[in-house]
Amino acid sequence: MSSGQPIASDTAGDADLNSFRGIAGAILLGVIGPEVFIVQPGFVQGLVQKIGFSEQGAGYTASVEMFGIAATTVALTFLANRIDWRKVLYVSLLVMFATNAASAYVHDLNTFAIVRFFAGLASGTLITISFTAIGLTRKVDRNFGLLIMWVLLYGAFGLLAMPAAFQAVGMSGVLWFFALFPLLGIPAVRHLPRSGTAVTEIRADAVDLSGALKSSALLSIFTYFLAQGVVWAYLFLIGVNAGLTEQQVANGLMISQFAGVGGALLAAWLAHRTRHALGLTIGIIGGAIVLYPLVGHFGALVYAVTVSIYNFAWNFVQPVMLAAMARFDRKGLVVTYAVAAQMCGLAFGPGLAASVIGEGKLSPVIWLGLVLFILSLALILPPVWAQARRSIQPVQVNG
Repeated sequence: MSSGQPIASDTAGDADLNSFRGIAGAILLGVIGPEVFIVQPGFVQGLVQKIGFSEQGAGYTASVEMFGIAATTVALTFLANRIDWRKVLYVSLLVMFATNAASAYVHDLNTFAIVRFFAGLASGTLITISFTAIGLTRKVDRNFGLLIMWVLLYGAFGLLAMPAAFQAVGMSGVLWFFALFPLLGIPAVRHLPRSGTAVTEIRADAVDLSGALKSSALLSIFTYFLAQGVVWAYLFLIGVNAGLTEQQVANGLMISQFAGVGGALLAAWLAHRTRHALGLTIGIIGGAIVLYPLVGHFGALVYAVTVSIYNFAWNFVQPVMLAAMARFDRKGLVVTYAVAAQMCGLAFGPGLAASVIGEGKLSPVIWLGLVLFILSLALILPPVWAQARRSIQPVQVNG
């Protein structure tokens, strides 16, 4: 079934993930997967101003799409090694094209939400398989860094361009971009293997925590990304409602994406230089408190600085939190479930935020995010402390 030039180490139909084409293909699909979510603030703004949905309706729509992503992520947690990756990816890319193209012609809220749900199902497939593929590469830390960098760069330039795109081609034109972009991923699919084999590396400091502590850890990551979903979906509207122009808001969010790259790089640099508890405490509390200036009136500079620190903290905490999860059991299952919990939190977030908006006031969204962030920290610290204590105890050998 090969076409074009043969791929190195392509035995039994499985491509070499460690080749340039394999890594580049996985990264491209990893950027295409969250193409709407990563620019969600601008997308929600377009639903309100260009299509005419209410702020609550736009939030529920964003939440429905994330539910689709979360549903696929949860399902593939159990099925990823039983399906033909290439076939599923081809179908998902075509579904992304069809659903985004259809969205350009739908103006009824309920119908639009249904279409976005199926778009989310397809997006979740790309996200899960591309991240799983990168996780199987030889230089996993470097390749995850490259993936995160390209996703954030796409988000930065996407948010910067959206106001001008809305003016030039309207919401329908933007939706057509979301339809056509996935087609660029079709040639990349053949450079990925047909399936993945679970490879678990038992870390020297990994310990088997109790079920209660593992549950606390998973609930923490769900709560943390629930807070992210609450705040992220409405950041554009929060800026506009405070009197900023759409371009000022887009500029601030674009700068924040570059700050996010810095946060991810700092997390990688500090990986073996600081304790997880300290990094998580500073990152989560810092990312929460910095949102307070957005409660009242503020200018463009305050907005840009605030969302930049917020995004820096977000992308610093995420890899630190996942690294901690990888040490909570010796089979790697907790980190697998954590990815699904992360997507579920992002799915519930926009809808939960929409439920607290009253008479156009968005300050309750900020307060809800603050509370959830602090709760996530309270939930993650007990398992982190327990892992740290047990990992330094001498191993007792029976005999």
